[in-house]
Amino acid sequence: MAELSQKNFRHKISVKVRFNEVDMLGVCNNAVYINFFEHARLEYIKEVGLMPEGGIFSDGKIFFIVRNEINYRSHSRYDDELYIYSRVSYLKNSSFGFDHLIINAKTGQVVVDGTGVVVHVDKMTGKSTELSNEVYQKISAYEKDVKIIKDK
Repeated sequence: MAELSQKNFRHKISVKVRFNEVDMLGVCNNAVYINFFEHARLEYIKEVGLMPEGGIFSDGKIFFIVRNEINYRSHSRYDDELYIYSRVSYLKNSSFGFDHLIINAKTGQVVVDGTGVVVHVDKMTGKSTELSNEVYQKISAYEKDVKIIKDK
């Protein structure tokens, strides 16, 4: 993955590292960052206007994360404030890709960066299914540089 810069992201949330997220070495456990990515993805979906009124899954649409990739650049510790930047980098027929960047708010140091792939799944069949036009429209309106990669 190419080096990411926060200036390439529109979406940003803030979290603090909690005591239960720190391991015996005094640093935020590596698995916690995947949870931070998930939290950021959900906040992103809300911000772009794709969260249904009744909450996640209330409209019958199901999205699965099928891939996570993470690069650990430095450590964070208890009570550190972290900025999580997220963007959708591409939209395909039934999936889309997220990029994430986590930066220590105090030092500006990159803590982790990573990517994820989310797939739209049919609730009845459990198989991938096409993204709705609404997904393409709302994400394209929010992310001016998103790549659309659709097979005919």
